[in-house]
Amino acid sequence: RIHTHNEESATMATSTATWLPKALCVFALALLACLAASRTPARGLRSSMVAPRMQMRGLASRSAGLQSRLSRMGSSLQRNVPVLASNTNNPDYALLFDCDGVIVLTEELHRLAYNAAFQQYKCEIDGKAVDWSVPHYDLLQNTVGGGKPKMKWHFNKYGWPTSTEGAPAGTEDEQQAMVDKLQDAKTEYYKKIVEEVAEARPGVLELMDEALANPKIACGICSAATKAGFEKVVNSVVGEERLAKFDVVMAGGGVVREKKQ
Repeated sequence: RIHTHNEESATMATSTATWLPKALCVFALALLACLAASRTPARGLRSSMVAPRMQMRGLASRSAGLQSRLSRMGSSLQRNVPVLASNTNNPDYALLFDCDGVIVLTEELHRLAYNAAFQQYKCEIDGKAVDWSVPHYDLLQNTVGGGKPKMKWHFNKYGWPTSTEGAPAGTEDEQQAMVDKLQDAKTEYYKKIVEEVAEARPGVLELMDEALANPKIACGICSAATKAGFEKVVNSVVGEERLAKFDVVMAGGGVVREKKQ
């Protein structure tokens, strides 16, 4: 009896191991299909919006790969909802929006935020406070892409500053650490400024809506700006509902090689 019972148990375990993963995959595919059909708008900007809607096509043919992702199914589905809200279908054209200077005139806001960070850390070069003037920042923004590269370019050219952190950074690691701290402080100042004064340039939101309504135009927002500051701008100015319709939304750090690096 015991021997027979063990054999039956082994048979049932083997059968379960065979059909259970398949059943879970079928369930996952059905759930994804329901989400695609509902086309429910997502709330908030999520990092996975950088994935084009086209990546969702052919998911059924890759059902085997879903098995290893079942443990992450809840979070994965939630992140992919913004992509499913896109109206694009076999697009003939693509319309890409930069953030700074295109959607919002933010360059002066960035300059003020950098100077606030320099003041917070009491940055000085040869006894003179680091302060980026309008003409100098215009040079920086047309020469170097990204916030941290701007500071490195400036400090490498004019000297690394003394600060509340002590003597000028000497090693590459020390310089990177200093730039990281300044960038973090700058981002916080920038987010506060954006909340108070940032607004879309005239006509840009209307252009977005017209393009987003056309299934033959793929739409994206791409910027070299720091992710936290970028998200603050697009969430407050472009709006969550409109953002959910874009095929691609990408900030600095979302690519291996940024512009002019």
